This record gives sequence, structure tokens and C-alpha cells, in this order.
Amino acid sequence: MFYGKIFNLLRENHKDNWLLYTKHEFINKLSNDTLKEEKFLNYLIQDYLFLIQFSKAWSLAILKSDNLEEMKIAATTVNDLINFEMELHITLCANYGISKSDLENADEENENIAYTRYVLELGYSGDFLDLLSSLAPCVLGYGEIGLNCQNSNPRTIMYKKWVETYSSIEYQNVCKNVSGLIDQAFLLRLGTNFENTYKWKKVNQIFKKATLLEVDFWNMAIK
Repeated sequence: MFYGKIFNLLRENHKDNWLLYTKHEFINKLSNDTLKEEKFLNYLIQDYLFLIQFSKAWSLAILKSDNLEEMKIAATTVNDLINFEMELHITLCANYGISKSDLENADEENENIAYTRYVLELGYSGDFLDLLSSLAPCVLGYGEIGLNCQNSNPRTIMYKKWVETYSSIEYQNVCKNVSGLIDQAFLLRLGTNFENTYKWKKVNQIFKKATLLEVDFWNMAIK
């Protein structure tokens, strides 16, 4: 799976942690229909709250952008999160009798707070590359997970809509746009010799931390 040069390098540099995230027990159970319904619903509720904060972080990416093209991609991603991905959660939860009001009034779990505030803090205090490095594991990781689930068990029944969303052409196009944004941003700011810069070491640390926070999120959902 290729989501751009920069992302693939970061993923390879942190392969073990990446597999803990994308091959987590929660995902394995979801893809083979053995995940208990209450755990899936708990995840959906927390992920809805997560996406609210995540959308704010992508909004900060617009502010941190250096040119109009970067602003357009960041703005499009915010729109996709608010009007596409969050609507999935509202629709799925409604099928189980959980209203939009229930979602908005739910309490955030500590793992959720830790992850979202980490990303937001990078958005406030860091630069564009810092922010993108913290956002990449979620956006691109879900694209990879969606395709993996679809390929491993294309007839999943219980959570078919979730799998279809993240394996869809629409979501894969989001991943394509974001990975292209990341490649262009790194090249513009660090040049072709980016792997030998101090900044590259820093963004690797950020990417690793965000990936481990994703693992914590799955742990929270399945506990």
C-alpha cells in the first residue's frame, strides 16, 4: 500500500508500532465479526468525540499552511471529516438507538483526551510538518485498515458499513490527497535531503507518539 513517499518512510521506520496499531485485536475482531456489539458502540461514541477535536486540528493546518494549495487540501479534509466521516458515526449509532444528542453529551475517555490534546497542542505550538506528522497515522492508518479488512473478509456482515466507508474510493481519495500534501510539504520545507535534517528526527518522534496513541485508543475501545 503506497500513500506517498514520506508516509511510507515514516511507517517503515516505525513498523513494529504500526503493526500494533493496524493489526490490533480490536481490528481483527471487527473484521471477522467477533467484536462484541457494545465494544463497537463504545468505540463509535468515543471516535465521534475524537473527530470533533481532529477536525479542529485539521482546521489549524489551514492556518499553518504556506500556500493556497495546502490550504485547499486541508480545508477539503476538514469538510470530509465533518460531512462524511462524522455522519457515518451518527447514522450507525442511530441504528442502535443512540441519538446525536447522546453522542455530543458523552464523556470523553482519558485515552481520547490524551490523543486529541496531543495533536491540538502540536497544532498550536508546532509548525505545519509537526502537525501533519501527528495527523497522518489516523487518516492514512484508517485507509490501510479499511482495505485490509475488505481484502481479508469482504463479506463481513456486522460491521460492513464501517469497512465499506474506509475502503471506499471516496475515503481512499482522501488518503491520496493527504499523502500528496505531506510529500509536497516536506519537499517544500526541507528539500530532497530531508532525511539528513534535524527536523526529520523530530517528525519521526511525533509520528511514533501518534501511532502509539492510536494503539491506546484501540485498547480503550476493547477493554
